[in-house]
Order: sequence, then C-alpha cells, then structure tokens
Amino acid sequence: MNKLLLFCGVFCLLACSIAVQAALKAKADLLDAKGAPVGTAVFTERRGGVQLDLKVSDLTPGEHGFHIHNVGKCDAPDFTSAGPHFNPEGKQHGWDNPQGHHLGDLHNLNVGPDGKAHVDVMIPGATLGDGPNSLFHEGGTALVIHAKPDDGKTDPAGNAGPRVACGVIIR
Repeated sequence: MNKLLLFCGVFCLLACSIAVQAALKAKADLLDAKGAPVGTAVFTERRGGVQLDLKVSDLTPGEHGFHIHNVGKCDAPDFTSAGPHFNPEGKQHGWDNPQGHHLGDLHNLNVGPDGKAHVDVMIPGATLGDGPNSLFHEGGTALVIHAKPDDGKTDPAGNAGPRVACGVIIR
C-alpha cells in the first residue's frame, strides 16, 4: 500500500511539473517597417533557459543580427522603441566579447535566397517565469531582426545596422 501511495505521489508531481512547464510559453509575431507580417517566434521555458523557434520569410537574403530587446514595444518604421538589448546582468555585447554577452544576444540569422529562415536556439539563463532574467519584466521585451550581421563583439549592438523587423514577446 505504501509503495502504491509513493508511486501515485511521484506520478502526480511529474504530471504537475510537465503541466507547469507546458504552460510557460510565449510568442512574438514579427512585422516589417511597413507593418507586413514576416515571421513568428515561439518561446518555450526549458531547464536552464528559453528555447526560441523562429520562422521568417520575406527578408533580404544573407546574415542578419537578431536579439531580444529590453522594451516590449515595436513602433515602425525604425523600431527604436524596443530599446537596447535585453541585458539584466549588465554585461557587454557579443558572444565573442571577453566581458561576457547580453542575455538578449543571439547568433546571426541566415536567411536563404528565398527570403526564408528557420532557427531553433536556446537562450541560456533566460526565463518566462519570475526573476531578473524574465522576458516578462516590467515593460516587456521584443524580438528584433537587424539589416546586417552582428559582428559578435562590438558594444552595444554588434554593428548590426538598422532594425528591419520587430515583434513584442507576449504570453
């Protein structure tokens, strides 16, 4: 009887854990400067960070910097309303920067000749829950795609050029 109760207790804890984890999702619908839809991002809380699944189309072929920005606002045409990169730990920009990188720094997005791209990347240390590394801090966050590639080291934004698409991250 005790083994049965223990089994049921463990099963309930696992089921609750899975249900809570499944509920921690977010999304962003990305628009270009003219307000046309160019992509969708799905964010899923995982152990150790947030998984980002991004699908885009109708972008200029080649590499583009893309980042999570610190303000959940996407006013066209330049999207500067999204603010700087999401950087709750006060680090420098870029994965190649010896000072560390912003939490919102992501590797370049490679858009194919057809104007489409699909990436599935982990954002280590980020969360969709509570705390300083939450994408849902006061003021929210946005996902921004830039015109040029990010050089991976130049503070504050990697010389990635103008912002060409933006989507507010929502639950």
